[in-house]
Amino acid sequence: MLSVIQSVPKAQKTALTERDAVDIWIARWLRVKRKDLLARYNCDPRRLYEIWQGERFPGSRDKALALFSERYPGLTDRIDFGKHRRIPRAVPPELQPGLFDGL
Repeated sequence: MLSVIQSVPKAQKTALTERDAVDIWIARWLRVKRKDLLARYNCDPRRLYEIWQGERFPGSRDKALALFSERYPGLTDRIDFGKHRRIPRAVPPELQPGLFDGL
C-alpha cells in the first residue's frame, strides 16, 4: 500500500502567468478560499500576496475588474473591489513608548 502512495507524482510547480493573476483576482472577489487557490496553482502563499499587493503583474487587477464586470454583471454592486491591505504583525514602537522603562 505504501508503494502506491509514493508512486503518485506531485504536481509540477510552474511560474504564475498574467492570466493566472487575473483568475486569482476574480477568485478573490468570488471569495474562493486561499487554501483552494494554493492547491489549484501549487504555489507559495507569498506569490498570491505579491499579486494582490501589485508587486507582480501590476495591470492584472484592472484586467480582472473588466473581465469580472463582463462575466458577473449582477455581482458588481455587491463585491468589495478594494485593494489588499497588509496588516503588520509587530506592535508599533510608538504605542506606549515608556511604559516599562522604570521597572
